[in-house]
Amino acid sequence: MGESHQVHIFFFPFMASGHMIPMTEMAKLFAIRGCKSTLIATPHDKPTFLKSITKTKDAGFDIDVVTVTLPLKEVGLAEDCDNMNKITTEEIRKQFYRAIRMLDQQLERLIEKLAPNCLVSDMLLPWTTEIAAKWGIPRLVFHGTSAFSIASIESVRLYEPHKKVSCDSEPFVIPNFPGEITMSRMQLADVYREETELTKLFNDMMESEKRSFGVIMNSFYELEPAYADHYRTFLGRQSWFVGPLSLCNKETEDKAHRGNQASIDQHECLKWLDSRQPNSVIYICFGSMANFNAAQLHEIAVGLEASGQQFIWVVKKDPNVEEGKEEWLPDGYESRIRNKGLIIRGWAPQVLILDHEAIGGFVTHCGWNSTLEAITAGVPMVTWPVAAEQFFNEKFVTQVLKVGVSIGVKQWVRLFGDSVKSERVEDAVKRVLVSEEAEEMRRRAKALAEMARGAVEEGGSSWSDLGALLQELGQQRLAHNKI
Repeated sequence: MGESHQVHIFFFPFMASGHMIPMTEMAKLFAIRGCKSTLIATPHDKPTFLKSITKTKDAGFDIDVVTVTLPLKEVGLAEDCDNMNKITTEEIRKQFYRAIRMLDQQLERLIEKLAPNCLVSDMLLPWTTEIAAKWGIPRLVFHGTSAFSIASIESVRLYEPHKKVSCDSEPFVIPNFPGEITMSRMQLADVYREETELTKLFNDMMESEKRSFGVIMNSFYELEPAYADHYRTFLGRQSWFVGPLSLCNKETEDKAHRGNQASIDQHECLKWLDSRQPNSVIYICFGSMANFNAAQLHEIAVGLEASGQQFIWVVKKDPNVEEGKEEWLPDGYESRIRNKGLIIRGWAPQVLILDHEAIGGFVTHCGWNSTLEAITAGVPMVTWPVAAEQFFNEKFVTQVLKVGVSIGVKQWVRLFGDSVKSERVEDAVKRVLVSEEAEEMRRRAKALAEMARGAVEEGGSSWSDLGALLQELGQQRLAHNKI
């Protein structure tokens, strides 16, 4: 593509690992398909972004990073509180959202200076719709989740079925939604149960989406055809399914370099897995945001040991506690499980681990990135949702795709997971790895993995959707230039 015909796109993620990783992958994908991709990052996150795009850039594709600085001082936050992963209280969360909302002028200056033809921005940045309109460029909303979850959440928001039940645990069917999916009030985000500042942000998000050019999804049509169609027709949204985005990382090194620096050497981790039988290891990881207290971590530890299964368990590192001295660790645990289990404290190269044939199951918080990575790797799940839209994702995995079993948590919480006893951990791990139903789930999961790979190959549904979107953006650009 000559410079004059190249579509230039800004990619503006929300400052949280689960939002930044897929957005970076999307920018790479667009660059590989001939666009000029510019990622917007904070100075703190810029090195991570640059590391992720190095190979794409070195291969001659047009991709770069520009920065905006969060006005943290102005909202009363510490200088290092520049990512969602640092948020510890409700008050800090509000201040953080306020700081992000104040990036409007910096964004406008970047648009004025670099003249992009399109802005792809995170759903949590609804105010960017106005800015894109002001500069006469289309805004595409990036939802880091599935059509199933967005459309079901929108049905709950519009029809308020949770207000028609008598108590928090009474199930209701999601109205005007395919598949008779039931939820309870306990499983909904707090924005539904009470009016909060976030309720307003949520409503703004949905309203701004209607005024946007369209929505871009990290999903693929074959995974959720009924829900993709429902999303487009019932909600009337223009949408393009271009995932799974993690598949743009073809080589081991690229997979290892997603997100933060891994806390374990990838070769050491793979070597450990290489010595295990296929489908014999359970992988446990709850993403970058969910937290569990020491009592809950202790129950997980006991349950894993009692299951007798091999495992890789990712635990958040507590910087104030010496390794091996953590209060949740049962006495002598690590020496007892030395041949059975591997505990990773910190960040793990998740896609590499899930892709390994030794992995037979995944205990997950049902964040969409993790869920889609498991689907793409053909790995059945034990679902343990905590917050965000994770209870909706759980329903999708267990009831629609039938590639997972629920650990049975009932309560949505913002920061700390609902408590689960060791017996339930033991039971769920065995069910997904060695029960009769495990074989059936694995077969379905492997079939979905095949579809996922087919979708992103030339001529596949995601490949074609992206092509159609780029064509439309090219036409928009020409029309805009004529004005």
